[in-house]
Amino acid sequence: MLSNYWHNLVNYLSSGSNWTFLIFALLAISGAIFMISYTKVVHMVMSLALTFISLAGLYVLLEAEFVAVVQVLIYAGAISILMIFGIMLTKHKNEEVETKQTLHNILLIIGSLGFLGILFYAIQSATFPEAGKLNAGADNTFEIGKLLFNVHVIPFELMSVLLTVALIGAIVVAKREEE
Repeated sequence: MLSNYWHNLVNYLSSGSNWTFLIFALLAISGAIFMISYTKVVHMVMSLALTFISLAGLYVLLEAEFVAVVQVLIYAGAISILMIFGIMLTKHKNEEVETKQTLHNILLIIGSLGFLGILFYAIQSATFPEAGKLNAGADNTFEIGKLLFNVHVIPFELMSVLLTVALIGAIVVAKREEE
């Protein structure tokens, strides 16, 4: 039974696309862990940008190039720049937060490895139905545009209003701190 798991792992790691997936997945997970572990906001934003770029790499592996480019332009570019802009507008006190960082890191590594082991066991034990051939179409950008501006037009507009309100809120908070 255990040798079957090792055999499946060796078969999985024999493909280059699986190695690429593992690298991008580990970068995305590492960026997310660094995002919640760092105490300086600039380091958090850079970790978040690493996560966003890694997700774009995963989208390329899924042959969703348009979504990958949008991921890099919107999230890794614009949102990260907007966050850095917000950081520069506000004043930050230079207070050192004293924590038990080594204990936190050890527990984080143990928890992550335990979760990885449980997840690997669950995936190896699961039975998945046979996947059909994906028919993405000749122009998936056109299809995404049709869906975005026909079916999902209300959430799209609500998201633009939300981002505008967040920008105005950041400016108001920055102005209040100056006074």
